[in-house]
This record gives sequence, structure tokens and C-alpha cells, in this order.
Amino acid sequence: MSKKRRASGAVGWLKRWVLRALLAVLAFWLGGIVLFSFLPVPFSAVMVDRQLSAWLSGDFRYVARSDWVAMDDIAPVMALAVMAAEDQKFPHHSGFDFTAISSALQHNDRNPGRVRGASTLSQQTVKNLFLWDGRSWLRKGLEAGLTVATELVWSKRRILTVYLNIAELGPGIFGVEMAARHYFNKPASRLTAREAALLAAVLPNPIRFNASAPSGYVIQRQQWILRQMRLMGGETFLQTNRLR
Repeated sequence: MSKKRRASGAVGWLKRWVLRALLAVLAFWLGGIVLFSFLPVPFSAVMVDRQLSAWLSGDFRYVARSDWVAMDDIAPVMALAVMAAEDQKFPHHSGFDFTAISSALQHNDRNPGRVRGASTLSQQTVKNLFLWDGRSWLRKGLEAGLTVATELVWSKRRILTVYLNIAELGPGIFGVEMAARHYFNKPASRLTAREAALLAAVLPNPIRFNASAPSGYVIQRQQWILRQMRLMGGETFLQTNRLR
């Protein structure tokens, strides 16, 4: 067999295996979307990434922890707080807030050193559950496709439930149940509005911001979130939009 033919055969073999790998990953993602539409999520891609990164850096004390709870076991003010902080149009959009995306693109063009995101809670849930951190176009493209699929299969209530159970809220602390017990020594069902707003305030960067010792910026953001919660109509907002 000539070298050219062997090379051609090797390229064909590689293409087939790459295609099979891509199809396997796609099947895994789509299967996850279907299964997690009703099953509790045992762990997320971000949790796995954080745990492996800790081990590879030699930190064997780090443990990525979460404790799944149903929406009925989460104080309504917690769901309201994350929407007030991250995505006030959540009940009404189909996974993307195009107005926010346009505004963020214009801001980033004017301020290249201060990048602003525009991800909805749906996008953040998909990214945390299935993907990785970073701002690459590949990740954003995958995030967009998975967001569309998730919005088609899951209800808004389900998306919010999963988000509240896998959101990173501190080093090794994932989900509002674990965060409530760690920071306030109580279950998520008993969180007050101020406590919920404080947890929501650290969401942009839960490693840098600390709910145990909030900075001035975090306290200001907490107060802003509380005002937004009132302006949205409080818990009536959840009931009106069938999120409780």
C-alpha cells in the first residue's frame, strides 16, 4: 500500500472517530436535557471542573458540594432575588434577551476592557450544567443551541429549580440549600428577603465576593436587588407567572 493511500485511510479513520465522538457528546447532552427535566441533577459540569482543577493544583481539601431540593423547599424570595439580579424578563423570553444582548455588545465595543455579559437564567443554567467557563465563540454557540433545546423541553419553573440547585455561591458551595446552611445555618426554605438578596448579590463572582463578609459593593448590590424585588411586585410576581 502506498504512503498516500495509508495517509488517506488514516485521515478517514480519524474523521469517523471525531464524528462518532461528536455524536456521542450530542446524545449525552440531549439525554441529559430529557432526564433532568424530571430527575434531580446530581452534579454539574462546573462542579466537575472546579473539583478536577482543585485536585490538579494539589488542593485535596476542596470538595464541590450541593444538596438538591425541590422548588417547594426553597423560599419564594430566593427565586425572586435571582430573577431581580440576573434576569427580570425570565418568565417572558424564549431563552434569550435580545435587547440586553444588543446593549451589551454596544457597551463592550465602547469599553473593551470592561466586558458586560447578557446571559439569561436559561443560558446560565445550560452553561453551568453542561459546558465550561470562558468566552469563546464555540462555547457560546453550543450554549445557544442547548438553551433552545432546554427551553423546548423544560418549563420555566424547572429551569429556575435547576439553576437554584447548581449555581455556584462560594468556594465548593453549589445550590441555595448548601449556601443557606453554610452562610445562615438554616435551610433554603427559611431564607429571608435580605439573605436571599445577599446570595444573589454574589452570583456574578462567587469566588471573589463573599456572603459571609460582604464588601461595600456587595451590600450596595444587595440593596439594589431588594428594591428590584419590590418593584417587580414581590412574591405576587412568582404566582402571576406560575413560578411557584
